[in-house]
Amino acid sequence: MKLNKKILLSVFLALMVLGLSSCSDTMTGNPVGNQPPQTHLFLYPDSTISQQPSKLTVNWWGDDPDGLVVGYYFTWDESNWAFTTKNDSALALQIGAADTSYFFEVCAVDNSGNGVYDNSIVQNGINFGPEPFVDANGNGVYDAGEKFYDIGLIDPSPAKLKFPIKNTPPELSWDTLTVVPASSLPVMTFRWKASDLDGDETIQKINIVLNDTNNTANFVELRGNTRLVTLRVRDFTSANPETEILIDGAEFNIYAQKLKGMVLDGFNKVYVQAVDISVAKTPFYQMPGENKTWFVRKPVGKMLLIDDYVTSDDATAFFNNQLSTINGGSLAGKYDTLNIAGKQIPFFSYNFFLTIKLFDYVVWYADNNPSIQAAQNVVNKYLDNGGKIFFSMQFPRNPPPDILALKEFLPVDSISNLVPVLASNTEFVVDNSNPANNGYPNLKTTSTILGNFGLYPNLTLARPIYKSSGTQIPGHTGFINGNKNLFFIALPLNKLNGNGNVHQLFEKVLFQEFGVNL
Repeated sequence: MKLNKKILLSVFLALMVLGLSSCSDTMTGNPVGNQPPQTHLFLYPDSTISQQPSKLTVNWWGDDPDGLVVGYYFTWDESNWAFTTKNDSALALQIGAADTSYFFEVCAVDNSGNGVYDNSIVQNGINFGPEPFVDANGNGVYDAGEKFYDIGLIDPSPAKLKFPIKNTPPELSWDTLTVVPASSLPVMTFRWKASDLDGDETIQKINIVLNDTNNTANFVELRGNTRLVTLRVRDFTSANPETEILIDGAEFNIYAQKLKGMVLDGFNKVYVQAVDISVAKTPFYQMPGENKTWFVRKPVGKMLLIDDYVTSDDATAFFNNQLSTINGGSLAGKYDTLNIAGKQIPFFSYNFFLTIKLFDYVVWYADNNPSIQAAQNVVNKYLDNGGKIFFSMQFPRNPPPDILALKEFLPVDSISNLVPVLASNTEFVVDNSNPANNGYPNLKTTSTILGNFGLYPNLTLARPIYKSSGTQIPGHTGFINGNKNLFFIALPLNKLNGNGNVHQLFEKVLFQEFGVNL
């Protein structure tokens, strides 16, 4: 028994000595160093993918066997590399004059940097430039203490993908607010919508043409970002008048080239087309549309009669008869008409001032629903441009007019309270305290007039002319301004002809005060 124990102990000691001697043997093989990361794209076909629109999203990710991925370098041209910490990007690729292809490369970066900021990172035969940093003070250079990305190893075999980019043709449609009346004077505004999936900036031009899309010589190429124009004809002596194009309806932005082909006293259509940088085109879109017409009237004279009278009575016939018969009928067939009563078409504010500017004289009549905002917008500008206006206009009853709004186009200090009803046969007499009022006729109502106000003109800027014969209406009801280019009477003249002499008032103002010259 003791012998067996001695034998086992001897064997154990021998094994211990052998094990200790083996621990001193030299290790074989080479240690594994830091390994670069590997990069992958979300889609990784062999070489190409199907044609894509020029706006798309690319996804990527990286794996590092012995560390962490801190970011990525990517390029579209194999020479200019950009750094990002993101795993995806929405990219807008500039489409050229035709379909094209882009080669995208991305390589992951691990966290095995050297702990100091490096002004140049060169790996795998590529100069990636200085290490990216957060420019806290905005001076464009790295300063000590600013956060930087300590670039470690960069994937020597970037993930690559070819993107064949297909140009998407532009799209165009008329704005729903573009409404063309059946007939108008030669001023009209048009707006359209245009877009391109490749980016609206790729729309190179908007072609606009009148009446004939086959006559390319008449095309006018507008800038690609144009969306609204006002067309205006001003030369009425030419047999082939040209049409001005006011970009955004602005007189200070008239396009250098004019449109040809406008037919005055005839039917017209406007066509627009979008063209992108690859010369992909929309169809021509016309306005007005199918089965609709737009008749453009040529002005017949220097005077415009504005109908702003909503009530259905004899006003239209009365004013037209007056202008056609006064001064021996010298204005017959020599004035134009414009109806602005009630609901006005879209872009009225663009068209109205440019339309009345076609004329030297305006006669504007209105009932208790006048277009006061329109008057605010255009009267002073029109007068400053040499125009002259004759008003026969009532004011709204409820609510009453805002004196501040009236002051924007009339030389008045204040107005009276509402006079609800003015009886028939009420006389309005001339204020003879001023000899300059000689020659104005006294007027008399022919019927009841509802909703009346007296006026208190600014005596520095205007000369009062008419007032009621009694106390029916406080203040004055008619005046002319100091420049003799604006006459205003706050009553409907079609109801003031009880003496049969309203024609004398028209002749006095238009031919003597305004000096109408035909």
